[in-house]
Amino acid sequence: MDAGDGLNDGAAPVGREPASESAVGPIPAAATRPLRQTLLRPGAPAEQSVYPGDDDAPTVHFGAHVTGGGLVGVASLYREARPGADHPEAPAWRLRGMAVASERQRAGVGAALLAACVAHVEGAGGTELWCNARVPAVGFYERAGFETVSPVFDIAGVGPHVVMRRPIGGGEAPRGASG
Repeated sequence: MDAGDGLNDGAAPVGREPASESAVGPIPAAATRPLRQTLLRPGAPAEQSVYPGDDDAPTVHFGAHVTGGGLVGVASLYREARPGADHPEAPAWRLRGMAVASERQRAGVGAALLAACVAHVEGAGGTELWCNARVPAVGFYERAGFETVSPVFDIAGVGPHVVMRRPIGGGEAPRGASG
């Protein structure tokens, strides 16, 4: 059922600013789809880049633009409880479809997108941010304070993933995170 969670960016830790020629801000759902298609679902039908909830009221999408207007990174947030959460009634947000153009990876763009997502969840009173992370992106998320909370599982046509979470606000600190 998952249609594209995970990073395509093993970028710098959250808090490091992206290259000076890029800025992060809200974008419409439709603007996320070309990068989702190219980076997360190459060769798949375009409709696989449209996720359930993309146009729902609480959903927000962020884009990283370079000077001159080019979109080089995207991330989407959905108000959704994490399956298996200890407190499924708590206000949790799901990160999906995060991707950074290959030529901008490891330049802080992914970290800046994730920082915008964390700030949004904090501002909305969320207590947890979670995602289905592609296995190669686990280190990126760990550096940003996420912990793995599932065994590896496969998303058909996409690859191996794990569920990761990060407490927000007054939530408990992740095991193994410093801080």
